[in-house]
Amino acid sequence: MSALPRILLLGKNGQVGWELQRSLAPLGHLLALDRQGLPPQSAAKAHAEWPGLASLESPLCGDLTDLPGLARTVHVLRPDVIVNAAAYTAVDRAETDVALARRINAEAPAVLAQAALEVGAWLVHYSTDYVFDGSGHAPWQEGDATGPLNAYGLTKLEGEQRILQAGRRHLILRTSWVYAARGANFAKTMLRLALEREHWSVVDDQFGAPTGAELIADVTAQAIRHVWRSGEGQGTYHLAAAGVTTWHGYAQHVIEQARRLQPQAAWKVQTIEAVPSSAWPTSARRPHNSRLDTSLLQATFDLHLPAWEQGVTRMLHEVLGAACPA
Repeated sequence: MSALPRILLLGKNGQVGWELQRSLAPLGHLLALDRQGLPPQSAAKAHAEWPGLASLESPLCGDLTDLPGLARTVHVLRPDVIVNAAAYTAVDRAETDVALARRINAEAPAVLAQAALEVGAWLVHYSTDYVFDGSGHAPWQEGDATGPLNAYGLTKLEGEQRILQAGRRHLILRTSWVYAARGANFAKTMLRLALEREHWSVVDDQFGAPTGAELIADVTAQAIRHVWRSGEGQGTYHLAAAGVTTWHGYAQHVIEQARRLQPQAAWKVQTIEAVPSSAWPTSARRPHNSRLDTSLLQATFDLHLPAWEQGVTRMLHEVLGAACPA
């Protein structure tokens, strides 16, 4: 395929969606929607960015709870690629809000997959290490048996399965421990605590790799470029930064880098205690092993994934307003 693809992005204001607006823009014609969608009176702008769309008689829908609206929007736009960066991610709340989590994480991807099939589009969808049971110590491979521990993981797995049932062209990218400079995240919480407290505790028996939304977006763009040009590469892939740590190790790295980047700040933190997950009971069970084997992704799309410390440190430069090293 040689023509520039028309790319429909859903969830444009989330952590990953925000970075995708940047990484996808050079690939082709990008139309990015949030939950508010796009009203008919904005058709002129949409037409300028989306060749062939002369006018809109009804709103474009970006709300994953509006299943008919999603299907209608795909058929109106007839994109070449649909990137679904929207999801229900409130892990603990999902335990009592299963219906809404399933609507967003499973039913909406099913609708998008069916609509993509009908218009001949690729569907790119994000999933999670929570589809596994978190046992063992080896990094999870794409073909390993699934076994979610909580409602969030169950709904994300159902979304994967329903995309596979629709067949045709798709990329499912499983990731974990996602963070971004934009919005709330674990690192920002650690920075706040470091200014307020001398001591606190962090879980030290859950293992994974903090993975930046920026990295996810850049890898997504590379994968889309590959499948668009070659027509090959459909499948499920694991996408995470290289290396492994615990939440406690993550916290220690954040504080060490913060002290280095802003030595003049009034840091109060003295110690961060390492504790087991049982010390912090939550409504939803968390996996102990969130390691993901990314060798298939790297081989298929000719990628090198950097160490998790590199992305976190770069994010801290941005959050703390520190000058990046030359």
